[in-house]
Amino acid sequence: MPPLKSVAVIGAGAWGTALSSVASRAGRHVTLYARSSWSASRMKATRENLRLPGIRIEPGVGITGDLAQAARADVILIATPAQQLREAVTALAPHLKQPKPVIACAKGIERGTHKFMTEIIAESAANAIPAILSGPSFADDVAKGLPTAVTLAAKDEVLASALVQALGSATFRPYHTTDVRGVEIGGAAKNVLAIAAGIVAGRKLGASALAALTTRGFTELARLGRACGARPETLSGLSGLGDLILTCSSPQSRNFALGIALGRGEAPQQGKLAEGAFTAPVLIELAASQGVDMPVSQAVAAILAGRITIDAAIEGLLTRPFKAEE
Repeated sequence: MPPLKSVAVIGAGAWGTALSSVASRAGRHVTLYARSSWSASRMKATRENLRLPGIRIEPGVGITGDLAQAARADVILIATPAQQLREAVTALAPHLKQPKPVIACAKGIERGTHKFMTEIIAESAANAIPAILSGPSFADDVAKGLPTAVTLAAKDEVLASALVQALGSATFRPYHTTDVRGVEIGGAAKNVLAIAAGIVAGRKLGASALAALTTRGFTELARLGRACGARPETLSGLSGLGDLILTCSSPQSRNFALGIALGRGEAPQQGKLAEGAFTAPVLIELAASQGVDMPVSQAVAAILAGRITIDAAIEGLLTRPFKAEE
């Protein structure tokens, strides 16, 4: 495989900007693409992203509003939200003149199609070689260069290993795997379960309840993963259990914050994207198709859809029949 010397990041939000710094620290030539020409111009002038106040964009990161220029990189990271991934890759596709890795950096399942992130990439761009990056991380921490470990998955192990070498540094440690579906299920399911954890915290049900919810939530995630062919070590690793623990305990997680607001009876903050809210109904449909029971995720989906109150959902979970632990 030829050396992967250049990286483009599509999506100049907080996560995309943080990932551009990751690639720059790894010694790559980096291009950050912003769809808004105003945003691109402002970031060029100030070397700062309004969504990451006080954090300087690495000097080696070039910023552009020209998608064709970004598409010339050896590796492309797509840092848009999950529900916008298809649009971003479709726009990118005409500019990919030869096969190259395109890495999804969002966690979710597409509404309507029930497609995972790598499936969307494969469908939307003939020359894209799909991969996915997931794991316990927040944009602020990554942008500041704080120690972070994640998982990077591609079907081809040689490619997965090469991508890890291209992006890894002293403070950003990716582990590679070929278990693409395991990484995708872990990332998608934990967002839904983080909302449930936030509801428990918002209702002030105590640390014991939060620990129990997180543990039982992981059991659900693992059941679905096994049914879809995921490997146990992936589900219990960074992109599964590790990411679940982080997002079920930190207000930095938008999904956890959404759950806290719901648990307190507050209206969620407008304009704050929580991927779990989009993923919940799709996740339980996928689980049903596999014959997998996911009571916590089902309760979250029902609460979000207004089909049940939080108190009724909690009562329903607490009065389920006793059973052996799985």
